[in-house]
Amino acid sequence: MRRLLGCWLVAVLLCAQQAIEFTCPMDRDVRSKTPGKCPRCGMTLVANLPEPVEYPVELRVDPPQIPSARPIALEFRIADPRTGAPVKQFEIVHEKLFHLFIVSQDLRYFAHVHPDFDGAVFRLNTVLPRPGAYRLLVDFYPTGGTPQLVPKTITTAGYTTPLEAGIPRLAPDLSPQHGENLEVELKLDPAQPIAGRKTMLFVHVTPAEGLEPYIGAWAHLLAVSDDLVDTIHEHPFIAGGGPDMQFNIFFPREAAYRVWIQFQRKGVVNTVAFTVPVTALR
Repeated sequence: MRRLLGCWLVAVLLCAQQAIEFTCPMDRDVRSKTPGKCPRCGMTLVANLPEPVEYPVELRVDPPQIPSARPIALEFRIADPRTGAPVKQFEIVHEKLFHLFIVSQDLRYFAHVHPDFDGAVFRLNTVLPRPGAYRLLVDFYPTGGTPQLVPKTITTAGYTTPLEAGIPRLAPDLSPQHGENLEVELKLDPAQPIAGRKTMLFVHVTPAEGLEPYIGAWAHLLAVSDDLVDTIHEHPFIAGGGPDMQFNIFFPREAAYRVWIQFQRKGVVNTVAFTVPVTALR
């Protein structure tokens, strides 16, 4: 009887070990049966990663009547979705606790910044360059949860054009783009991206000598639809410090997407932008 019980316990333990799956919190399609790092973004793989649950984000702006071209203060408070209590523990993602993307309604302004954390609130002082609406994309990873990308929208005082009426008409732009100290070429496969299907973005950087990881990845990509509804934050699917990188993206809808890509070369951060038209499957 003891021998049978012992065999049963061994079998249960083996099954439990076999059931463990290690997943990248950022790129959930990257999975492994053993611990390690994500080959795509470098994050530590997590055992039996929980299903995503959205964490509420409270945003306060000072002054409340938001000016343009003048300093403002942003404050972000994160709440536990189960208890409502303030979240005070966060995981470092690409060397930072908090990534904030700021995109203007006309898609001409882009910023990737990192608010400071005082143990309860994330704070940032910034300037919105022009009147209008701005989409804020809040990127953080609460301990015990999953990575979050939460959108917020703010509008400068006196600006009354609704988002749906202010959609810019973006012409396709896949021409080579010049950064601070490099040039970037972009090719798509398929040449005409289709909503809901994989699009491969092949990036070629010149010169490649001196390329460095930028906050934990060889490149960072943010794609935003022309109506500010859809946002995609990705890192290279293939990259190794050379001139060529590949991103794999599923654009969710038919729209024109502004695509910003950031690289670092010889200590200088380069930000370039392309406009990618996406059509519906017909």
